[in-house]
Amino acid sequence: MNRNKQTSDIIKILHKRYVKNKKRRLAYIEQEKTRLEIAQKIYELRTKANLTQAELAHRIGTRQSVISRLEDADYKGYTLKILDKIAEAVNCYVRVEFVPQDSQCVCAI
Repeated sequence: MNRNKQTSDIIKILHKRYVKNKKRRLAYIEQEKTRLEIAQKIYELRTKANLTQAELAHRIGTRQSVISRLEDADYKGYTLKILDKIAEAVNCYVRVEFVPQDSQCVCAI
């Protein structure tokens, strides 16, 4: 039995080399995934409501450029207040969820 079995899967290779057992990198990746998910959800809410960025901006009392930034995965300035305004504008509400990072997280109850 060969314990050092080689793989050609680039994702597995990169993960093993750059991410595995590196807590700061894992935390950064999770943070970026969260930003991407928020941006994607805002975009999906807006498009499902058949609104342009300008129309959504008008409904929440801001400018189109703000909506554009919110839909950008690189944006870091999300607030619960702005997310609540967006949710209300499309007849939704915001739900916050705590997800365990590991088995020692208190939210794993």
